[in-house]
Amino acid sequence: MAVKKATIQQQVAEAITQANPADRPHVTIQAVAGPSVWLMSMLGLIGQAFLTYYFVTVTDQAVVIHKASRMSNRPQEIAFAIPKEQTAGLVSEINRNAVWSHFHMQLPGQPKPTRMNVHRIWRTEMDQLLTTLTGQPVA
Repeated sequence: MAVKKATIQQQVAEAITQANPADRPHVTIQAVAGPSVWLMSMLGLIGQAFLTYYFVTVTDQAVVIHKASRMSNRPQEIAFAIPKEQTAGLVSEINRNAVWSHFHMQLPGQPKPTRMNVHRIWRTEMDQLLTTLTGQPVA
């Protein structure tokens, strides 16, 4: 099970290279899609059923979103690959908090934006990712 951030980033980079050898990752975060992580934790196993774990990566060519394994914390299949030219307006409602920050991301085929919860250990990378996607620094 990958626990260190550097190990996780390396595994995601390898998965991207396998999918598209010509692409190069710039920044990767781990995000938990769904309602508030605090609320879902209070509901125990039932609450965990409402959460989906993802790795979100900005590459040279696209924003690549891998599903993450809950058991091994490794990237699984690519859930979404959004070309760079289609990323305008992808992110909204950025909210930075002490432990769990979140933003909303419009995923292809979804009727409304998905809430992406990001733990504070990924905050620096989250700020880089959001700055890249929005074109504005995150305050």
